[in-house]
Amino acid sequence: MTTRLTIAALVAAASVLGAAPVFAQDEMAHAPATTAYVKKSIQPWLADPVVITAVIESNKAHARLMQSDIDELDAKWKAKDQALRDSTMKNKLAEFLTKKKEASGGVITEIFVMDDRGLNVGQTDGTSDMWQADEAKWQKTYGAGPDAIFIDKVEEDGGKKISQASVTIVDNGKAIGAVTFGIDVDKLK
Repeated sequence: MTTRLTIAALVAAASVLGAAPVFAQDEMAHAPATTAYVKKSIQPWLADPVVITAVIESNKAHARLMQSDIDELDAKWKAKDQALRDSTMKNKLAEFLTKKKEASGGVITEIFVMDDRGLNVGQTDGTSDMWQADEAKWQKTYGAGPDAIFIDKVEEDGGKKISQASVTIVDNGKAIGAVTFGIDVDKLK
């Protein structure tokens, strides 16, 4: 467990500093190819007005929420409140993300965008919760500032080897949110 945390910390630090990260032979061997894919094929479209506008609007809408309000939204999400889920899966941003996922040729298995509070803004597939700010995917991107990329370890999902890659969303040099991608690492080879 300590080794995993240390490797994840090194990867996050290297990504933030722009340095070449050091990876464990087996657990993080996918990280260089995943990082290269993110930089070449994903980061260029994160500045699209559809993404930026949706995140800014969500930040404004959620600016005054107390933690109890966020917890209530998360509980409604987990209880499968369809209207709440539809608000992030059937919007302009979700349509944009779905097109990007489809255009990836199977490399991207899911995409979800989070605002500055860690709440889902738009997504291609369902997530288990609406609030992501308590997880590394948000903390090591939005919480780390502009230019942060966080690559997580590979996990089996439906017979595929999936790593989550998360990136800070930036507007005018300022972190405004984050995005997480499921990446089928076997498709990167």
